[in-house]
Amino acid sequence: MNAADTALLQGQVPTPAAPPPNAAPAAPVHVLPNAAAAPAQPQIQAPLPPGAPARIAVSLPTQLVDQLARIEDKASRIEDKYARSEALLTRVEDRIEAATARMNEAARQTDLAALRNEVRALAERTGRLPGLGALMLTALVTAALTVALTLAAQRYNLQGLIPPR
Repeated sequence: MNAADTALLQGQVPTPAAPPPNAAPAAPVHVLPNAAAAPAQPQIQAPLPPGAPARIAVSLPTQLVDQLARIEDKASRIEDKYARSEALLTRVEDRIEAATARMNEAARQTDLAALRNEVRALAERTGRLPGLGALMLTALVTAALTVALTLAAQRYNLQGLIPPR
């Protein structure tokens, strides 16, 4: 849209272009009020001074209507493009949400697999540890040997081996 179209839409009256600075001003034309001379001829008006608003011709409303129709067509095309873009963005958003859900599920599966591997490794390490029976047997043997060695140290006067109380 050019400046003249914008001015018309804002209700401003177009002004004629200023004459070149070296041009001589046109002489005003006066019409004699002779009713019998030529009633069918249009009256010629004097040219307007520069800077004065020009008069709007009769065909301007038709031009304005055509211009408004073009503007409405452009606005309609822009709205259609906007609607198509919005629909496309909605589809892209749905695809991104679906892909995000799939990635989250894959991450959960990966986390579960890693957790299973850690539990399996821990089970293998703890499976090699001695059980309750072996620990009880070790405790009984240790207690019996401690008592036997303490009695032997007392019997053979090895008091230096026993720590003081």
